[in-house]
Amino acid sequence: MSGTEDREQGGNTSYGHKPFKRSRSHFADRITADGRDGWPVEAGRYRLVVSRACPWASRALVSRRLLGLESALSLAVADPIQDDRSWRFTLDKGAKDPVLGIGYLSEAYDARERGYPGGVSVPAIVDVPTRALVTNDYQQITLDLATEWTGLHRPGAPDLYPERLRGEIDEVMDGIYRDVNNGVYRAGFAAGQGEYEAAYVDVFRRLDLVSERLAGQRYLVGDTITEADIRLFTTLVRFDDVYHGHFKCNRSKLAEDPVLWAYVRDLYQTPGFGDTVDFDHIKRHYYQVHTGINPTGIVPLGPDLSGWTAPHHREQLGGRPFGDGTPPGPVPPGEEVPARGRP
Repeated sequence: MSGTEDREQGGNTSYGHKPFKRSRSHFADRITADGRDGWPVEAGRYRLVVSRACPWASRALVSRRLLGLESALSLAVADPIQDDRSWRFTLDKGAKDPVLGIGYLSEAYDARERGYPGGVSVPAIVDVPTRALVTNDYQQITLDLATEWTGLHRPGAPDLYPERLRGEIDEVMDGIYRDVNNGVYRAGFAAGQGEYEAAYVDVFRRLDLVSERLAGQRYLVGDTITEADIRLFTTLVRFDDVYHGHFKCNRSKLAEDPVLWAYVRDLYQTPGFGDTVDFDHIKRHYYQVHTGINPTGIVPLGPDLSGWTAPHHREQLGGRPFGDGTPPGPVPPGEEVPARGRP
């Protein structure tokens, strides 16, 4: 989850007790090549704060890897288990981020706007010199990484938001966001039967449409990976582990749809996707943090993860994952997903 609803909805115990509403990003400044918002693209100046549990933050993780921005945009990974102050850096030595020197992401929010009453969300980009938040606009961050940070992209970086396809990409992403990315949350945090059923119907109607679309083509738009695939992937990779059971989206598992299951495994096995996914963080966050809908905090042992590395055969549809570019290099030291989070 983005976390934009944390403070506004009354903390972890409130989930499932009031209608779910995702807040708009309050800090929508953009980091651009020309610095028109006061934040110019600059190597080493900014720090990307994520949780590997959060699908919205995971978009930024995948984009950063595919574009080769690891050395230009440093990474802070929050503990998947939040407390009432939201995202915290208890995975780091001394329970503080080693670059920003803060224990909670909320401190960067407070440095930007004292007394800010809203949610503390990831992904967030923080200005390292001032330790103040720049942006938490989860919809725009990855688009800007693809289009405004081009001067710092690695050689061979793919074009994730090609100009000639942007209209189609935007249209596809809009439906996926409304019915799938956000739809699973509307179902999982529903406070009433009707609200839940409407969201459930939306989720599976859209998944069926996406499955039909992907039956004859390897990627959502064009013949290469785009922003649309990244946004769908980060929900699909969590589906059977948390959304099917925890969020009651249980008409069928993703693994029961041959097209979607092959599609998401194809992406998972593509460098830059699966090497950012931590299934341990994902499961512990959803089942232990959302005490309003899982009061025992018990984390299920399943499902079996071994299928993620099985052959998918999607290459038979053609397509070129990186277009005229190349795969990203190895995961930088210190950013590897621990063994317990991998298949």
